[in-house]
Amino acid sequence: MPEAEPRDGNEHSSDWNPHAPVVVADQRTAYDELRERCPVAHSEALGWSVLRHAEVQQVLDDPDTFSNVVSQHLSVPNGMDPPEHTAFRALIEPYFEPSRVQSFEPAFRTAARAIVSAAVSRGSVEAMSELATPFAALVQCRFMGWPDEVATSLIQWIEENQQAVRQRDRPVLERLARDFELLVARMLDESRSHARGDSPDTTKMLSEARVDGRALTTAEIASILRNWTAGEIGTLAVAAGILMHYLATHPQEQQDHRNASYVSTTLTDEVLRADGPLVSNRRRVTRPTTLGGRTLQPNDRVTLMWIAADRDPRAFDAADTVVAVRDQGRSLLYGSGIHACPGAPLARLELRILGEELLAATNQITLDPHIHGQRAAAPAAGWASLPIRLHAPATPGAN
Repeated sequence: MPEAEPRDGNEHSSDWNPHAPVVVADQRTAYDELRERCPVAHSEALGWSVLRHAEVQQVLDDPDTFSNVVSQHLSVPNGMDPPEHTAFRALIEPYFEPSRVQSFEPAFRTAARAIVSAAVSRGSVEAMSELATPFAALVQCRFMGWPDEVATSLIQWIEENQQAVRQRDRPVLERLARDFELLVARMLDESRSHARGDSPDTTKMLSEARVDGRALTTAEIASILRNWTAGEIGTLAVAAGILMHYLATHPQEQQDHRNASYVSTTLTDEVLRADGPLVSNRRRVTRPTTLGGRTLQPNDRVTLMWIAADRDPRAFDAADTVVAVRDQGRSLLYGSGIHACPGAPLARLELRILGEELLAATNQITLDPHIHGQRAAAPAAGWASLPIRLHAPATPGAN
């Protein structure tokens, strides 16, 4: 189903401009202010932006009214509604069972250790390009059962795709889509011919999976794998950068976790609640409804602003502050309802491992005092660049 066209601008006045310089420069502050002034705000660019926790939760709890089918492009299962979504969701959930995810820890840890070791040897690094993104790409390849060298191709594909999206270059986007399908086809052929290493071969399992009694089509497999690889690499890299910035700016907590040789998922979830790695998701209205005092009509576009909702003081005391022991029951970091992120156990494991390996290899992580980091501009989140210094413990006997 094609994405709904924007409603006539005369029907709704614009409450805000998502592309205004003040928004692009500091999204969190801008969204916090807008949430308090206009919790369901209309704009030409995004339709209805939903910023308050209660209204975002209302949308998530009512998939009949707020559809996930927002694009003409196949998106399995993210861009589907029940009952089609139900069948595909049941298919993919077993891949992210905690016990299965845990089996990847040795492969993920060796990947993190190699990347961290190389970064520590350099001392000063740009954390996003030299740590976060390579780590995210490599562990996703290992989860998929793909050769490590494919990580470089995935990073390049993501960078080109992001640039094409920003420039709205449809011919390039179409070429990149074909390129990704060719990569998937090659990985499927290799996975069918042999399994790699000791880790479960996720791609081979997916190629043999069935939904509603039939085999998956190549297009369905490509859609799932695009989400699990290209889609997740970007979000995981952003999350890793946010976590590294937090550790670098909180030396006592950094040392406490180093002494414990463990990074708790409660901490990583809380850090990412306060500084979200994903800005928004879309929905489409299916029937007349009221949301936050605004009247929405069928085919209206809705944009769920995760960053704003997870910093809502109505849902969280001291919402803009990281409270390491905070109960995460209301957090929307991994969504909620039927479309809650099935890969949450995988992301939590990956972030914990990266944090632990960074702390184990250093005695101090600091921001680079000479080169300032740069926050990502809307609609991206986190850090575009993050120069840090990794201080290695002194070698015994060294002068």
